[in-house]
Amino acid sequence: MPRLSEVIAALENLWPAERAESWDAVGTVVGEPDQEVTRVLLAVDPVQEIVDEAVKLGADLLVTHHPLYLRGTTTVAASHFKGRVVHTLIKNDIALHVAHTNADSADPGVSDALAGALDLRVVRPLVPDPTDTSGRRGLGRVCEVDPPMTVRELAERAAERLPATAQGIRVAGDPEATVRTIAVSGGSGDSLFDQVRASGVDAFLTADLRHHPVSEFIADRAHSPLALLDAAHWATEWPWCELAAAQLDEISDRHGWDLRVHVSRTVTDPWTSHSPSPGAPN
Repeated sequence: MPRLSEVIAALENLWPAERAESWDAVGTVVGEPDQEVTRVLLAVDPVQEIVDEAVKLGADLLVTHHPLYLRGTTTVAASHFKGRVVHTLIKNDIALHVAHTNADSADPGVSDALAGALDLRVVRPLVPDPTDTSGRRGLGRVCEVDPPMTVRELAERAAERLPATAQGIRVAGDPEATVRTIAVSGGSGDSLFDQVRASGVDAFLTADLRHHPVSEFIADRAHSPLALLDAAHWATEWPWCELAAAQLDEISDRHGWDLRVHVSRTVTDPWTSHSPSPGAPN
């Protein structure tokens, strides 16, 4: 069986910490380097429900997309929910490793997995990594829709293919407009509006779209007649867990580690229900 330090080295090759954004907090949060690893669980959020699942599964390593402590802390007291997560992990000899924006920009990364879930053909990064001479790494992806479909049809496909959430898919723009090219970005994406405009796509699918940026974006129809599709944050990033599991399986086979790699299907999207307004547009 491999030791945690060996598995972490392999994960760092997939998602080097130095490729994370400067504000991010990635890497190993909890774990003894010499402990053996036989079972790994991948999930989006390092919340108590997921940690309890890792305990029940008998996992030695939990790999999540979202950081546990993004802005740092001065305590891991169990009186706080994040402290309880740390205590549960340590008491059960479970390591925690985070791959966040370094997994977003990876090749393949979070947006590749999102595009794959929607059967979109990736053409290039939306925001290329200037250090990548191959031109494959970076944030978001520009994709082709083949055959072309309407915004409404694309939203229906996203609602069907992505994990079910209370939000579903919201649309801004003409639902009958034809989409031949689309930009996708897992997680919060309205900071990428300038790059989306410059890419010349017909639509943009992401998450966490806010009222004012969307209102201003859509109002500028002369320059940006494209549609916006807003999915739940968790749902746009969950496909990466399956991609990462496949990558770790391949590494395990290559090294003869015989790791048992699992993907959590626990829905950790914080929204639990949705009541549509009477007479709301479809």
